[in-house]
Amino acid sequence: MGLTQAALARISGLSRSTVNSLENGSIRDLSVNRAHKLLEAIGLSLSIPEVRPRIKQSAVARSAALEVAARTANVSYKTQATGEHIRTALLKAEVPSAAFANVRALLEEAPVSMLARVVEQIHAESKTSRADVWKNMRAVAQRMHVQRDIFQ
Repeated sequence: MGLTQAALARISGLSRSTVNSLENGSIRDLSVNRAHKLLEAIGLSLSIPEVRPRIKQSAVARSAALEVAARTANVSYKTQATGEHIRTALLKAEVPSAAFANVRALLEEAPVSMLARVVEQIHAESKTSRADVWKNMRAVAQRMHVQRDIFQ
C-alpha cells in the first residue's frame, strides 16, 4: 500500500510506536481490538473460525470484486461504470472519461476492504503486482483530489 508508519497509525487510531513495534516484531502483547483496528485500516479482517466451519460458497456464487465495486460506484449516477472501467483505471492509472465521477465516488467512499479485494482480483487476473495496482490507485485518487487518508 505504500503507507508510512505515521500514516498507518493515523488511519488505524494506533500509536506510531505500536505500528513500529509490530513492524519490527518486538511487540509483546497486541490486543484483539488493536489488531482489528490495524487490519481494518489496511483492508483486511480478523476472524475466528467456528468449531464447525460453514460450507464454503462456490467461486461462481460470489460476485467478483470489480463488479461489486462497479455497483457501489454507480449508486448515485445515471452514467454506469463497469468493472472494466475500474480495471482500466487501476492498471493504466487512467480513468475513462465516462466513468470519472463513478471511480472518484468509489475511491472516496468504498470500504478499504472492498478496495483491497479489487486489488487482489486485478493482481490475480493480470499478474500485475499488488504494489503497482495500489500505486496506480493512489495516483488516480491524487489526480482526482480524493480526500482520504489512505491516499495521502
